[in-house]
Amino acid sequence: MTGNRGASLQLLKPRAASRFVQSVDDARPEQNFGDFLLTEKIIDRMVLERADSAARKTGDRLDRVLTKLGLVSESDLAVALSRFLSVELVRSADLPIEPVLPEIIEPDFVRRNQVLPLCVEGGVLSVGVTDPFNREPVRAISFLTDLALDVRLFAVSDFERAFEALYATTETEREGGPSASAEASEVDVQRLRDIASEAPIIRLVNQIIANAVEARASDIHIEPNVDQVLVRYRIDGVLQSTQVLSSGLRAAVTSRLKIMSKLDIAERRLPQDGRIKIAVRGIDIDLRVSTIPTAFGESVVLRILDRNRVALDFKQLGFSDGHIAAFQKLLQEPNGIILVTGPTGSGKTTTLYTALKALNNAERKIFSVEDPIEYQMPGINQVQVQAEIGLTFPHALRAILRQDPDIIMIGEIRDLETARIAIQASLTGHLVLSTLHTNSAASAITRLIDIGVENYLLASTLKGVIAQRLVRKLCPHCAGTHRQTDYWREACERALPGIAALGPADIRQPLGCSECGQVGFSGRSTIAEMLLVDEVCQSLVLSKASDAAIERAARERGMLSMYEMGVQKVWRGETTIDEVLRATRMG
Repeated sequence: MTGNRGASLQLLKPRAASRFVQSVDDARPEQNFGDFLLTEKIIDRMVLERADSAARKTGDRLDRVLTKLGLVSESDLAVALSRFLSVELVRSADLPIEPVLPEIIEPDFVRRNQVLPLCVEGGVLSVGVTDPFNREPVRAISFLTDLALDVRLFAVSDFERAFEALYATTETEREGGPSASAEASEVDVQRLRDIASEAPIIRLVNQIIANAVEARASDIHIEPNVDQVLVRYRIDGVLQSTQVLSSGLRAAVTSRLKIMSKLDIAERRLPQDGRIKIAVRGIDIDLRVSTIPTAFGESVVLRILDRNRVALDFKQLGFSDGHIAAFQKLLQEPNGIILVTGPTGSGKTTTLYTALKALNNAERKIFSVEDPIEYQMPGINQVQVQAEIGLTFPHALRAILRQDPDIIMIGEIRDLETARIAIQASLTGHLVLSTLHTNSAASAITRLIDIGVENYLLASTLKGVIAQRLVRKLCPHCAGTHRQTDYWREACERALPGIAALGPADIRQPLGCSECGQVGFSGRSTIAEMLLVDEVCQSLVLSKASDAAIERAARERGMLSMYEMGVQKVWRGETTIDEVLRATRMG
């Protein structure tokens, strides 16, 4: 980062700092800098005479007198000096993220002499100085590093902020360790706020986010350890280490994220939740932020909510043609309850949003109650649960029922009260869509009965249950024919008799290439099982049959399990059997 070398004070060769000194001596600002300021109309004649008089009395330089008397601001003086000496100013983009050559140039030397190493590039060390006429620090650095120097000019206040950002976080880190109090003084908080607002930290945090978005990550994990901060991305459901930061950056990075998400940077003892809106490569991205204190500082997780990346289309999500037809038929019901079930991160919310998109038109009034709202959808009245002020799922649902809705989406049925309101809404002519955390479609029915829902009400209102998981898709650029194709073809035929009707087997394996980051997978696809509540299922619900009995009856009438739907994707070369086993927990 040497910039325009013709605009720097002097490109110094090792052990030849005298050239820099001579160039400064030639300028002789004591004699002509004042005239330069007059010419540039930075000061007037009266101010110059006053400063000259003070300089003669104190023996100080004119530039210092001007700032000490408040006649010229530090920043204006720095700009004037840079033009007078043809010296380039240090820009915010020039500031490093971490100390440069800390093993050679110690913090005390940097602070005492106000000379800051900026970067080493091509055998040249760029440094910023506040006093271009102080010869000794430049000579010392040239001698110590044996590097050519590219010297630039700092305003004093800019140097102080940069020094604080680079060198003053170590003490904060120690204070924030496991044996120290998590209380933050007002001075500490303001210092962290200033550091977090510095250009290098802003650049670092923005780059972490931008890299995650470009890598198609769903989450960013920033995890403090004893002597480092680990940055990991969850890509296609799998965590991958991407970057290691020095522990000295932890407080600044965490504070920057807290400022962006409007959280309390002074609170380090309690978990906090917030939200960030940011543009990455011209695309608006929402980030859901969660912090929690750990032994070595606050762990931060950011959920990336990229509306542009989510395909609200059943086919693109990976649903089979048969499931799409059945789902669309369910959505044509005038009332009733449709459930999507699965563990966290299985794509339930995306499936519900896709259903809402299919239902959304000018003739319908659609409400959703969510915690949190993950994607904003035009035409949908989305309500954010705020339990801290009493706006819970039940409270919001009661209010929505007075808003003359046609369709209601409930982010999750978490308790009996919410379940009963959902059933009441369906009985009064509304179509209700929601999610549950269960492992299979049939177990969603028994879960609702277990929490207290009357079986006769459930039998009369439930229309269908979709259980789903996500599997990683093989990278289309590098997936190769499996070495043991015959073995796996026979295994698929045993797992799902009649699978050959889908066509010839195209069983593939991951290889890895630059397009997929050498992992062999790119993107994810849904595998699902769909339980339609017909008369047989209703009778089983009324008799409080077990989920095994309900599932057995559904399979007798043609329902395929998630595992079997996954095997179909293996047969077609879309994923691997290992992925299916991992997702369905059958291995």
